Amino acid sequence: MTALGWGGRETMHIIPTQDEVVAVLRETGALRDGHFEYPSGLHSNEYLQVPLAMRYYQYQRMLSVGLSRLLRANPEIRAIVPELSIVVPMTGGLPVAYGVTEALRAKQVYWAEREHDKEELHFRQYLEPQPGEQVVLVDDILRTGKKLDELKRLLESRGATVVGLAVVIYQPTPDTLDFGNLPLYYLAKLDARYYADAAHCEMCKRGVPLEKVWI
Repeated sequence: MTALGWGGRETMHIIPTQDEVVAVLRETGALRDGHFEYPSGLHSNEYLQVPLAMRYYQYQRMLSVGLSRLLRANPEIRAIVPELSIVVPMTGGLPVAYGVTEALRAKQVYWAEREHDKEELHFRQYLEPQPGEQVVLVDDILRTGKKLDELKRLLESRGATVVGLAVVIYQPTPDTLDFGNLPLYYLAKLDARYYADAAHCEMCKRGVPLEKVWI
């Protein structure tokens, strides 16, 4: 099924396809090919920064609404939408979270944060999940899943129940965590090549110029 296009495109599926999502990421410069080194030391042939796509309203809406429709297709999640909370691990995922919340008409959206890398995730003063609160974790991307796993454990320690995990892009690495039976929703999966370090990197051996990235 198709609908009127987003951002001038002639047609766009109600839930955008993998190819449509990747086309938007490349058009906005959010997805880049090259030789990149992540802060963890991993080397990769792809770099993705979803916020570069989310800065354009038409694409923010396209991606958020598409993700909300994946969630709504689950009858168990659809049944609890009026009481559902959307929670993100850091403020970088808020554009997606607000878009999903608006499209779903979920109850609320909030986030965790930390001042520096060695600090544990926490909620702001006076913001506490309620025992029995039902939550979908949302973010722009899932790579290792460490922040989302930390957020899940934080919520569960406060008595909340995490019922799903939704991200715009699933870009697993060799170290991506396993979330078990927790439903995972994503609009596109990117299979980048990863190397543990420079000593194992084929691009380093070929002398391909390296660019270090922050996240």
